[in-house]
Amino acid sequence: MTISTLLAGKTILITGAASGIGAAAAIAFSAHGAKVSLADINTEGGEKLAHTIEGNGGSAMFVPTDVGSAHDVESMVQATISRFGHLDCAFNNAGIDGDLAPLHETTEENWNRVIAVNLTGVLLCLKYEITHMLGEGHGSIVNNSSVAGLIGMPYGISSYAATKHGVIGLTKVAALEYGARGIRVNAVCPGIVRTNILDQAIRDGVVTEQEAAAIAPIRRLASPSEIAEAAAWLCSDAASYVNGHAMAVDGGITAM
Repeated sequence: MTISTLLAGKTILITGAASGIGAAAAIAFSAHGAKVSLADINTEGGEKLAHTIEGNGGSAMFVPTDVGSAHDVESMVQATISRFGHLDCAFNNAGIDGDLAPLHETTEENWNRVIAVNLTGVLLCLKYEITHMLGEGHGSIVNNSSVAGLIGMPYGISSYAATKHGVIGLTKVAALEYGARGIRVNAVCPGIVRTNILDQAIRDGVVTEQEAAAIAPIRRLASPSEIAEAAAWLCSDAASYVNGHAMAVDGGITAM
């Protein structure tokens, strides 16, 4: 059900859309009037969400995608265009945390896996999304970075933090290269968000909910929908003069 016209008439591609922030974005973007193309390696979750959105009166499709594969990413963009006719916006959200460990204990296997999804995946998405958008003469792309892409965080996330800093670098370069050609590229940088990954860390005893919430001056966890709404605004024409920006949605962590 549409609750606003913020994204009316737009087709938006969302990676990592089967759960967490990606799923919240799919629901929010649809509620704001967008047609949504959902991409994820989780076929069951992605198809279920697409059916739910369509059942609620929205327009959605699902494309099984490994963002670390150039073939999959190119096919993802083409499938979206084949279904909806064009691509106006993209939310490059897919990402993984990797294994938590001090830097000197980080394995090359973990490093390579996190780089493949979080950084190479964003590069490939940008490449194929922008290639299409150049032909259209317009577009808006939002990359999902992290507060860990803006500051250092001593939680055993060296691989993750490196990729998220890299995402901001890619965002700024793309914004400079394509802004004059009608394509805006920005990043959203979430703080501590209530997702399945965090819930698992709490269950595993890695951190308590109170400790996680206390990291932010606002003293609570973010909901995935709060990050999704920030991404929706960046995608929208309401943010038409915002380009190359890394927006912290972190409850004040970067203000400290």
